[in-house]
Amino acid sequence: MDEQLKHYLEQTLPTQQEWVLQLEEQAIRNQIPIMDSVGINFLMQLIRIKEPKRILEIGTAIGYSALRMNEAYPEADITTIERDEPRYKQALENIRIQEKQEKIHVIFDDALIAMEKLIETGEQFNFIFIDAAKGQYKRFFELANQLLADSGLIITDNVLFRGYVASSDTDNIPKRYRKMVEKLRDYNTFIMNHPNFTSSIIPIGDGVAVSEYLGGQNVEQR
Repeated sequence: MDEQLKHYLEQTLPTQQEWVLQLEEQAIRNQIPIMDSVGINFLMQLIRIKEPKRILEIGTAIGYSALRMNEAYPEADITTIERDEPRYKQALENIRIQEKQEKIHVIFDDALIAMEKLIETGEQFNFIFIDAAKGQYKRFFELANQLLADSGLIITDNVLFRGYVASSDTDNIPKRYRKMVEKLRDYNTFIMNHPNFTSSIIPIGDGVAVSEYLGGQNVEQR
């Protein structure tokens, strides 16, 4: 997104509560990536519109997005998965401070393993947010597909990854990112052409994909 436009959109956002600002400062201080203010505002608006009973988040980090999703729709039950122990512990503490333990449940596990377990126990979610290892996005989506209720949404963050996915010149992409960029391009093609979903990629933040399940199939057939 153009920096001038991004700045304008940030300026239109309402003043945040002190606890939100503190979490954002905590993320910056510890160099932990979280969704930017414009992107999280978009995510929260989707949740307000959808009013999902159950939300699954892949990639808790310090609990920032889980708490913001709870802010958007306090009635939702949120399950969030984190494999990094220090981040997991910090998320638990941040959720405890806000007294949201009854509505936000944090799983300490590898996301792929945790999702398989949720499938085995027959769990279903109305809204699934993917914001974890980008190289695994396609597998996350395939598992999320099996966990999604009819007419549910899968939201994926960072799908434009700094604009590199649109670069036609590989030399413009740092070497350490090239494989990831290729996987993200494949992922974007995959979701945009998936027969069971209708998807849109929104160029806000680092790129947000919104995929709605069309329904009409049993979980076993997905």
